[in-house]
Amino acid sequence: MASDNLPNGFTGFSQRKPPGFVPASGIVGNDGRGAADMPAAASRSAGVGAMSAYEAAAATFGGGAQGAFQYARDHARPDAGAAQFDPDKLRMIPALDRRWSWTEIDLNAIRHNASTVKQHIGRGCRLMAVVKADAYGHGAVRCAKTALNSGAEYLGVATVNEAVELRENLVNAPILILSEPPLSAIPLLLAYKVMPSVYTPEFAIQYAEAADAFGLRAPYHLAVNTGMNRIGVRHDEVVAFMSQVSFHRALDLVGTFTHFATADSAETLDFQIQTKRFIEAISALRAAGVNPGIVHAANSAAAMRYPDVSFDMVRLGIGLYGLHPCSQTRSMIDLRPAMSVHARITDVRTVPMSEGVSYGMNYRSPGSVKICTIPIGYADGLRRGLSGRTDIIMEGQRCHQVGNICMDQCMFEVDLRVYGNRRRLDPQIGKEVLVVGREGDSIVTLDDLANVLGTINYEVAIGFGCSRMPRVYV
Repeated sequence: MASDNLPNGFTGFSQRKPPGFVPASGIVGNDGRGAADMPAAASRSAGVGAMSAYEAAAATFGGGAQGAFQYARDHARPDAGAAQFDPDKLRMIPALDRRWSWTEIDLNAIRHNASTVKQHIGRGCRLMAVVKADAYGHGAVRCAKTALNSGAEYLGVATVNEAVELRENLVNAPILILSEPPLSAIPLLLAYKVMPSVYTPEFAIQYAEAADAFGLRAPYHLAVNTGMNRIGVRHDEVVAFMSQVSFHRALDLVGTFTHFATADSAETLDFQIQTKRFIEAISALRAAGVNPGIVHAANSAAAMRYPDVSFDMVRLGIGLYGLHPCSQTRSMIDLRPAMSVHARITDVRTVPMSEGVSYGMNYRSPGSVKICTIPIGYADGLRRGLSGRTDIIMEGQRCHQVGNICMDQCMFEVDLRVYGNRRRLDPQIGKEVLVVGREGDSIVTLDDLANVLGTINYEVAIGFGCSRMPRVYV
């Protein structure tokens, strides 16, 4: 029968305990981001390059199970029985002590990339930091603040909620939503002082009417379609569009922009066509007496490859996070990847020759290997299509990932044979390994994984960064 005085999901159990029973409550927690986005100092005490909570308890209280038992007692309510826990103290158990996998974001790399691109585009040209999709998986709030402190003056997002999150975290820079939101979101734009992109008369007028009713201005950027055919007013219809909406006293055209579809391509004809159309559209607006405001078109690739289209502002997205938009930019500018992906080994076993590993058993042990498990899978961004096609770095050596990648875990192989200059590794539970990053001369990049998958580095970064893994800033 369940007991009414057992909180936190405990429903009653036999009070008889087997000989030697010791609770392990100090290392139990829920999966998920938990205390995510923690600063480096907190993360180091939470198990990144330091002791885990269990290890800290053992060191403090004399080691072993008794240390863990005392750790659990410290998290219990003082007036409660052994099976009752203080929810506030449980919440304080760090995310990295709940599951041994995390992403690490180097804010110094963000600073370097923003300032380097700022220097590249020259004086007088503004820099917009694009922090949509939670800053491409790197954390929108921290990356936005870092970029603004490193030369960026504007922020770009994709949704109203992304803009609201920034405002609620005290980010006060101009924010542009890079598409036209629903009409029902207009009150949020006005309340949080967020600028929308505009390209339909219906939205423009209702936005202006709502602003006027509150005695406010309705600032916006005009999106121009120069050939990508995703959003925007057609390039040869911008003057007609403005004649439909510009009469409204509340509307305030702050900027005009387009988006290049092929700035990262080797072929340049379509890029040249879009550039010509955009310049003609801006000239037409000015000839009609319309001030286009801040003119911007260049994404990361265009900002690096084509300085003549920087205009008044460039929009730095993937480049802010140290990832190149295309192979052509690698020799043009020095970018530093900000994201690395880490895990700790949760299981080590010797698998006899010819026995299989993981679902489908399409990998068979060759013998003389140890199979190590880490708690990261395709639900964490390590795509199943990478199965048997990537490496895990341990102590500066690449170890082949083996077997099908599971939803929550994957395995890799440590070769016990010694040959050449290769050191023999001795994997242990709790040992930190790299899924993405550099250690010594060994490196696995997001670009490497994207190439294997036949996709782009954007998608892989977002897969890891927007997953359930905790995020640590260094």
